[in-house]
Amino acid sequence: MIRVLLAEDQHVIRSALATLLGLEEDLEIVDAVDSGDAALASARVHRPDVAILDIDMPGTLDGLAAAAKLRAELPGCRTLMLTAYGKPGHLRRALGAQVDGFLLKTAPPEELVAAIRRVAAGERILDPSLAVTAWDLADNPLTEREVDVLRLLAGGAEAAEIASRLFLGVGTVRNYLTTIVTKLNARNRTDAVRIAGEAGWI
Repeated sequence: MIRVLLAEDQHVIRSALATLLGLEEDLEIVDAVDSGDAALASARVHRPDVAILDIDMPGTLDGLAAAAKLRAELPGCRTLMLTAYGKPGHLRRALGAQVDGFLLKTAPPEELVAAIRRVAAGERILDPSLAVTAWDLADNPLTEREVDVLRLLAGGAEAAEIASRLFLGVGTVRNYLTTIVTKLNARNRTDAVRIAGEAGWI
């Protein structure tokens, strides 16, 4: 019997998936929760074989952050991500978090069931429609320090605050931001944050 934990914030989808998977003789739904935080807490109690996690969930942990925590704390729990969109940034983060499977919510039910069984058996699964996206993921052109600067900018920090937090001069931070905008071929700093965020670089 494969013990499955389901985390999906939309009640209708969560209930439908729990009902669907519960019909399979070799699958047991040990819990169905609505956030990444609840998924981590539940997994600590129920010790599932597979955690099915929606990527976009409320709380301090989204699905990918929860997957990374599960991997660190419960290495025996395999993770299968579900998403409505095959965003390159999501896929990059999923691969970086070493999730075991990545499926679109539009996948047929039998494909989801098969993916759960394969992930539980130790295989890694990638939705076929995302294979080309995974292949084409560009390398991050930013240096580690540029990523630090842009991440703080994305969090709402101004140049002076970024300089203070990274022990840099304000002029140096402005130079970094100019370089970042140029490297990403962005229109401005806001556009640079968007580009890097969608690519999964920050």
